Amino acid sequence: MEVEYRSDAEADRILVRCADPALSLALVELYFRNEGDAYVKRFPPGSVTDEMLDRFRAALLPLLRQAARLDSVPWARALHEAAGRLDRASVDWWLAGSGALAVRGLQVGPRDLDLVVSEDHALRASAALEDVLIEPSVAAAWPVSRWFGRAWLGARVEWVAGVYATVDQPFPTDFGPAAAASLDLVEWEGFAVRVPSLELQRDVSAQRGLTDRVALIDALRGHS
Repeated sequence: MEVEYRSDAEADRILVRCADPALSLALVELYFRNEGDAYVKRFPPGSVTDEMLDRFRAALLPLLRQAARLDSVPWARALHEAAGRLDRASVDWWLAGSGALAVRGLQVGPRDLDLVVSEDHALRASAALEDVLIEPSVAAAWPVSRWFGRAWLGARVEWVAGVYATVDQPFPTDFGPAAAASLDLVEWEGFAVRVPSLELQRDVSAQRGLTDRVALIDALRGHS
């Protein structure tokens, strides 16, 4: 696997050349586009630092292997570190995705941690995780949110800020305004972690056809 960096007036580019089909698929899931002989991701010009690029290179193989479910993911250790950093920086954040179910005790095996940060704390969150960023935390040119960031804490940690209301159309998501309006508070290993309601996460799982996850949520609700 080879990593190349290119920069010009239009964009900073990280290029990855990978011959392994499973890891190549993981790159696509991480929003790298297949462009001929490489998978490419673009960022605003001047946003990729040397330190960030070094961290990306060092993390790339374990990151892809975890994304491809070839290696286990130390999500709990990563969440301890991320939550501690964000709480110390007084960042308004909450946990979405499979991590939100894992902190409730469900055996869902998160591949990463998906955080939602209030838009006015986007830069504060980036500063709290600055030394572990593997991509720039920048205003996002995509239809989900106004900000996106990605860090590496032995597991992939991603966050969005300024999530658009359109993500809840036609059905609510577990990271949009509908989820933010009805968060539960879960005590997890010394942290107070806000997460979407179980009912909402069940609905989202059902919409995605995750029948095993729906069964786990139903079992938890049946014992509560």
